[in-house]
Parts: sequence; C-alpha cells; structure tokens
Amino acid sequence: MNEKKLNWRTLAMMGFTVVWGFGNVVNNYANQGLTVVVSWLLILSFYFLPYALMVGEMGSVFEKQSGGVSSWVDSTYGPMIAYLAGWTYWIVHIPYLAQKPQNALVALSWVFYQNGDMIKGINPLILQSIVFVIFLFFLWLSSKGINSLKRIGALAGTSMFFMGILYILLTVAAPSIVGASSATVDWSLSTFLPKFDFTYFTTLSMLVFAVGGCEKISPYVKEVENPNKNFPKGMLILALSVAMSALLGSLAMGIMFNSGDIPADLKMNGQYYAFKLLGEYYGVGNFLMILYAIANALGQISALMFSIDAPLKILIGEGNEDFIPKSFTKTNEYGAPITGYKLTAILVGILIIIPAFGIRDMNNLYNWLLDLNSIVMPLRYLWVFVAYIGLRGFIKNKTLVENATYKFINNDKIATLIGIWCFSFTAFACLMGIFPKNIELFSTEWMFQISLNIITPIVLIGLGFILPKIAKNQKK
Repeated sequence: MNEKKLNWRTLAMMGFTVVWGFGNVVNNYANQGLTVVVSWLLILSFYFLPYALMVGEMGSVFEKQSGGVSSWVDSTYGPMIAYLAGWTYWIVHIPYLAQKPQNALVALSWVFYQNGDMIKGINPLILQSIVFVIFLFFLWLSSKGINSLKRIGALAGTSMFFMGILYILLTVAAPSIVGASSATVDWSLSTFLPKFDFTYFTTLSMLVFAVGGCEKISPYVKEVENPNKNFPKGMLILALSVAMSALLGSLAMGIMFNSGDIPADLKMNGQYYAFKLLGEYYGVGNFLMILYAIANALGQISALMFSIDAPLKILIGEGNEDFIPKSFTKTNEYGAPITGYKLTAILVGILIIIPAFGIRDMNNLYNWLLDLNSIVMPLRYLWVFVAYIGLRGFIKNKTLVENATYKFINNDKIATLIGIWCFSFTAFACLMGIFPKNIELFSTEWMFQISLNIITPIVLIGLGFILPKIAKNQKK
C-alpha cells in the first residue's frame, strides 16, 4: 500500500469527527424522544449516505481546485452564483456565532455551580448583553491573531468527542454493570414509531443540521488509495458509525430520561445532566460532568474564534473582485479582514440582543437560537446539491465527469434526480423548521419567534446582493 495515501478507515474517522457530536443525540432526543430512532434510520439511509457519496464525486471531479463548494458552483454555473454560494457559507455562521458565548456560559455554570440555574435565573436581556460583550472580546482576540485558544479548543473538542462516545457505551451497559433502572418504562414498538404529523415535520431541520457538513472532507478524495473502491467504502463506514452513535445514543438517552416526559431544558442542559447521572451510576460523583463541562467551554470558545475567522477568509479568498468590494477584503497587520469583522459584530449583536425583547425566558431563548441554527445552517448544504445537479445535469464539459477517479452513480439522469431529492428534502426541512416548537400556538411569543425565523434568513441572504453593487460602484 502507498503510505502517502489515506485508507478507508482513516477517511471514515475523519468524516465522523467532522460530522458528528454528542449534542446531535441530545438535541434530537429532546425534540422526538425515542421515536428519533426510526427518524435516524430514515434520514441516514435516504439522505446522509447519498449526500456523502455526492460530495465524494465532486471532490474527485474538482480535485485540482480548492475544494470549496463555491468553486464547484463556479465550475457549473459561473462566478455570480459561486459568489452567492460563498456568501451563504459565511453568513449562515452568524446565528452560530450568536449562540457560542451562550453555550460557553452554560458550560461554565456547570463547572462552578454543578447546575444550570445561573443561566436560567438571569433576565434574558441582561444575560444577552453579557453574551454580546463576551463575543466582542473574542472577536477582538481573533482580530489580533491570537490563535492559542483555537489550538487548546481543538484538543478540548477531541476530548469532548471521545467522552460522548464513552457516555453512550457506559450508559447502554449501565443496567447490566451497575443495575441502573431505565427512566423510560415503555419500550414497546409503539414508543419508537413516529407520528408523521405537522409537529414531527417541524423537527426535521434539526436532524438535517446534525448530519450535514461532510463536504469539508471532499478535498481528501484524491488522497485516498483506489478511490473508486475505497471512498464509497469509507463513506459507508462513516454512515454506519454515525448510525451506531445516533441509535445507541438515543437508547442511552431513553435509559436516563423518560421518553414520555422530557425535561423542558434538555437542549440547554441535557449533556450535563447526562454526565452527572453517569457519574452517579458509577460512583464518581460530578467528576465526569465537570470534566465534560470544562472541555465543552474550551471547545465552544475555540469554535467561536474559528468560525469568526475561517468562513470569512474563505469568502474573501475564493470571492471574485467583481462581487466583493476591495474595502471588504481590507486586512489589519495580523491578516484579519477587519471590515468583515465589523459587519460580523453588527449582525451578531442584532441577533443576540433583539430576540431578548420578545423572548422573556432564557430557556426558550436558548432553544429558539438553536432551532434558528437548524433552519439557517442547512442553507449551505443546498449549494452542495445545486452543484451536483449542475455537474451531472447541465455542465458542458463532460470530460470532467468522465475523468473523475470516483463516481457515485454512472447514470446522469438518476444521479441528477437524487441531487434534486436531497435539495428538495433539505429545503423542506428548513421551511418546516421555521415553525416554533413547544410554544402556545399563535401566542405573542409564538408570533415573535416565527417572525424572526422568517425574517432572519431572508435578511442574511439578502445582504449578499448588496456587496456586488458596492463592488461595481467602487470599480467605476
């Protein structure tokens, strides 16, 4: 075997760490209870697996390019559409950035107080003001080129990842090893069968949010030995690994938390509740919970700094000067795109402060922002499918496809139809995710939340049409 080439096992592990996290298990269990087991089986089989294999094909076709989604779109539709893809990839991180300081505060509350009461007991407007100050501080650090926290956070994130796997294994084994009793009493088939009603469909965006992002590993297709054989094998193992983690994780949550009576704050505090109870099972007190909370706090800060910097640099680095003004690409002495940082601060500040005026409960505010992420983040996945539909359905240079080292499906029509299916399902999930969950229908807060859910993505994407006009005027 060529030592310089990746094997399918390494590829699968890389994809697993990029796509998966323990929070995916907790958030989707909070939405659906044990019915999420069937949901995982469906979405992994009919959505995630073809998604991953499409990404592999495009990484193979465009192996000489940078590997970003916008470069794929550029090759199939041209520079203007590619710019919009790059803009979407950056702008959808704004709600993500708005929640990271929240997540860090929740983690620190569990480190110092061993509970989440510190967050829940503060007036949302005051707390969100603190969150904004924290965000500005780390924005400032990032603008100064301080990267040490990113490296520390990467280590913490890896530790947190493996602790999530450890939790699943120890919890599933707990009834046999330590005689733990299950919080869920009814384990009959009916407990696992979803009701495919309106409420169920509003939770799909969180599932899509959980399994997206595998396009980040597309540049490695050319590094795989015998990609026609080993890339699909790696992706299949990736899908099976995610499936095992999702299914066993959901069963573990069912052991700890009653599927018929899920705590209202499970999305905010579920990860810490889980490790607290795990410590009680095995007689180590709060040790595991505190360890996880420390790792999570550092991981959240690292993700915050990385997501301030990297998506913006990708937009600027891959962007066409006809669509991105020179003033937007201006950098300081540390290489930070300072104009982009200022726009980030304004948008994140609005998204942090404004909702606190209409959502007066901190748990509801946390859940709303998480749900907003599940609506907005998958919008970037749409461009993956747009690029694939263009590649197999419209691209003029068929030599690119024919010379690819790996192809998902040989038949262009079938490949295009699968791309259309994945695009349509993602769009449908995002649309249904707009409707608020666990809020009284048509109440003042319900109307406030749905208004924000509709306005936010429209405004964020719509801002992307302004920069090309500014660029055009500057060139004149």
